[in-house]
Amino acid sequence: MSQQSPPVGAMPPVPDPHSGWVTGGVVFAGVLMLCTGVLAVFQGIAGIAEDDWYARVGDYVYRVNLTGWGWIHLVLGVLVAATGAGVLKGAPWARITGILLASLSMVTQFLFLPYAPVWSVIVIALDVFVIWALAAHHPAEPVL
Repeated sequence: MSQQSPPVGAMPPVPDPHSGWVTGGVVFAGVLMLCTGVLAVFQGIAGIAEDDWYARVGDYVYRVNLTGWGWIHLVLGVLVAATGAGVLKGAPWARITGILLASLSMVTQFLFLPYAPVWSVIVIALDVFVIWALAAHHPAEPVL
């Protein structure tokens, strides 16, 4: 049971950008962006309305007032949800914008770890999937 190693200089297989898995992944990424965007809006409203809604877990280097976090989540959530709707409609601008916003969301959730550690890790994992799905999909017409 020996496996043959690929020839030297061979590239690993690349997913077909028009396969059902990639196309379905883009639709799922759009739905995830809509859902996580709406939930981020609610998370932002909770941070703005009640400054003591979240409890800090331990000490952390990055300290931002919870009202500030609320506004960050609110604005980012609106942008992510709108971009998710654009992804579902097939808007050419939505693919690159979705990748950028999912990356920004990952950084934001990493910095928000002391306040909601489990939720932040879940959203980071969802953002990784969204980035992969949007990066693997290459529509027939150019994006830019």
